[in-house]
Amino acid sequence: MIERIHKWRMAALAVLVMGILAGLGVRLAFLHLASHKDLEERIARMRHTERTIVAERGRILDRRGYTLAMDLAMKDVWVDPMAIQREGHGGFISTHLARILDMKPAAVLDIVNKEGRQFEYIKRHVHSDLADQIARMSFHGVYFHDVMTRHYAQGELMCHVLGFSNMEGVGSAGVEQQLNTYLRGIPGFRVSQRDGRRAEMYSRRQLDIAPRRGGDVQLTLDQSLQFIMEAALDRGLEEYGGKAAWAIMMKVDTGEILAMASRPAFDLNAYRTSTPEQRRNRAISYNYEPGSTFKVPVLAAAFNEGVVTPDEIIDCENGVWYYHGRPLRDYRPNGRLTVADVVKRSSNIGTAKIGLRLSEAQLEEYLRAFGIGRRSGIDLPGEEAGIFAPRSRWSAISVTRLAMGHEVAVTALQLLNAVNAVANDGFLMQPYVVKRVTDRNGRVIREGEPHVLSRPVRPETARLMAQLLARVTEEGGTGRNARMEGYRVAGKTGTAQKPIPGGYSDRLNIASFVGFLPADDPEISMVVVVDEPLPLRTGGAVAAPIFRDIAEQAVRYLDIPATEEDPQLAAY
Repeated sequence: MIERIHKWRMAALAVLVMGILAGLGVRLAFLHLASHKDLEERIARMRHTERTIVAERGRILDRRGYTLAMDLAMKDVWVDPMAIQREGHGGFISTHLARILDMKPAAVLDIVNKEGRQFEYIKRHVHSDLADQIARMSFHGVYFHDVMTRHYAQGELMCHVLGFSNMEGVGSAGVEQQLNTYLRGIPGFRVSQRDGRRAEMYSRRQLDIAPRRGGDVQLTLDQSLQFIMEAALDRGLEEYGGKAAWAIMMKVDTGEILAMASRPAFDLNAYRTSTPEQRRNRAISYNYEPGSTFKVPVLAAAFNEGVVTPDEIIDCENGVWYYHGRPLRDYRPNGRLTVADVVKRSSNIGTAKIGLRLSEAQLEEYLRAFGIGRRSGIDLPGEEAGIFAPRSRWSAISVTRLAMGHEVAVTALQLLNAVNAVANDGFLMQPYVVKRVTDRNGRVIREGEPHVLSRPVRPETARLMAQLLARVTEEGGTGRNARMEGYRVAGKTGTAQKPIPGGYSDRLNIASFVGFLPADDPEISMVVVVDEPLPLRTGGAVAAPIFRDIAEQAVRYLDIPATEEDPQLAAY
C-alpha cells in the first residue's frame, strides 16, 4: 500500500515538473519568436537618453589681457535614492559622501532616504578631484553630471562692472548680463543609450553635436588701476567714515572707462550671499544732487555765450543774498570777487548771478548738451538718467539753484562726462567699457570705438575753463587737497546737503570731487563721491584727498609725464 502511494507521488511530481518545463518552453518560444513591439518600445524608452551639453562661457579680460572671469569644469553629484535603498547601503554611502564633500552626514542621509525618489542632488558644482574620489569608490546609485561654473579670479575686484552669471549660466548683472548673447556660447546635444546602471553605452551613441564656446570680452578697464581705486576708496571710508563711496576714471579723448568702483562691494564667487545694496553699482545707478561740482557746465555755458569774463568783478554780498525773497548763502562769506575767484572759492552767490545772465532756454539747452537729464549710453545695465525738469516746470529761483547744483540730480558718470567734455576741447564722449569681443577663433566680432555725443562749448571755452579749474587746487582754493606735486590738477569740489522730508539735512552730506589732469594736456578724468562722511563733510576735505590718492598712483602706472608751470594759468 505504501509503495503504491509512493509511486503515485513520484508520478504526480514528474507530471508537475514536465508541465513547468513545458510552460517555460512555451514562454521562451513566445519571447523569442513572437512580436513584442510594446515591450521593445518600453525598454528602448528606458534606455534612450537625450542630453543638452552646456557650452563653456567666454572669458572676460581686462584691457591688458588679464583674465577676470572664466568657466571651470565641475560636476554635480546626484543619487538615485530608490536604488541605494534596495542595496541597503544608505548609511555607509552617506558617511563617505559627507566626508568627501564636507557636508553633515545626517543631511546626506536624509537625501538618500527619500522615499519614491530616483533623482536627488547631493551637491552641485563640485570640483573634479573630489568627484573623482567618489567615482573611484563605485557606489551603486551615485552619479555625476558634467557642468561649468563661473570663476572670478580676483574675487570682489571690479564686481559691479563684471556682474555675475547664475547657476544656470545666464548673465544676471554687469557685463555678464549686458553681453550675455556673446558670452553664453551655443549648447551641444547628445542622443545615446544607457545600460541598467544608467551609464552611457558609447557604442550606442546616435547623435553628438559638440558645444561651441562663447566669445571673449575684453574690457577697457585696467585691473591695476581698478585695484588702486578700490583700495583708495577703502582707505577713504576708513578715515572719513561714510556709508558708501564710488569713483570712476575715464580716458579723456576716447571716453573709455579705465576704472569704476563702488563701495560696499561683494565677492563675485559668493554672489548669492550678497545683499541688493552691496550689488548696486552706485557709479551709474545712484542719483544725487551734485552741489558745487555742477557749477562747471553752468560757468562753461556763460563763458561760451560771452556774458562774463574771468576778470569781471562779482559782488558776492558777504555771504547772504536774497533773490525773489529767498536767501542764498555761501559756505564762507565773500565780498567782491573776480569771476576767476568765484570759481576758485566756489561762491554760490557769484555763480548764481552769472547763471542769471543766461536765459532759461540757453541754460537748459547747454545743460542737456552736456548730457544732463539723459543716460550716457554706457554699455552696462542699470544706468539711471538723472533728474532734470524741463524749464516749463522751473520756478522763479530755479536758475539760481541749478547754478549751485540743487533742483537737479545726476549720476557720477553723467557729471564726470560733462567735466570730461571740458578736458576734451568741448567734445562730449559716450563712455564705454567694452574694448572688443572676439569669437572662439580670435576673430573680432564687436569693437568699442570713441563716439562723440555733442560739442556743448567751443575749444577756447573749454581751455579757459581748464585754466580756471586748475586754480581750484591751488592754495586758497576749495580743492587744494587734490593738489599733486609735479602735476597740475583741474577740478571742482562739491558738498551737497542730502534732501530730507521738509527740506535739507544740516548734518548729512554727499561730498565729491571731479577733475582731470594734467590740466594743460588732460589724459585722465576722474570723479570721487562719498555718501554721508562724518565728522568732516565737505568735498574738499573728504573726496579731494581720495582723488589725489588715486591720481598719484595712476600717473606713475600710466607713465604720464610731469608738467611744467603754464604761464596762461598763472595769469588768473
